[in-house]
Amino acid sequence: MQKIYFNSADRAFHFNSKKPLKSFIQRIFLLEKQNLETLHYIFCSDDYLLQINKDFLHHDYYTDIITFNLSDTSKIIEGEVYISIDRVKENALLQKTGYKEECLRVIFHGALHLCGYKDKTKKEIIRMREKENEYLHLYLKTNPI
Repeated sequence: MQKIYFNSADRAFHFNSKKPLKSFIQRIFLLEKQNLETLHYIFCSDDYLLQINKDFLHHDYYTDIITFNLSDTSKIIEGEVYISIDRVKENALLQKTGYKEECLRVIFHGALHLCGYKDKTKKEIIRMREKENEYLHLYLKTNPI
């Protein structure tokens, strides 16, 4: 049964092999000992995500990702992850990395949030980056971009 969905709001998500990526995201939840029910990734523009940021989080600034845990219980994870393609492209330029690699990092970042990782404090940010790098390297070993 499919658990992970890629949707487009006002920006398309182009990736050559979505099936291995979806399988790997499910693997992240298994490795983190989390029970994933469903996960929707929604790819959008800066403006689309800014409006979500204002409406739901009362923040008036651009961001690359917003993750919503829609679970009624801590035993099963259901979530939505909104990703600004515009922001991912800009961040890839700023970080001097490729767009696809940055996109993977942000996709894994959203999954990690649903697994309980946070990124508000310096210590949490460091741990989040470590996990992103771990899963990015693991994915790229078998799925080069």
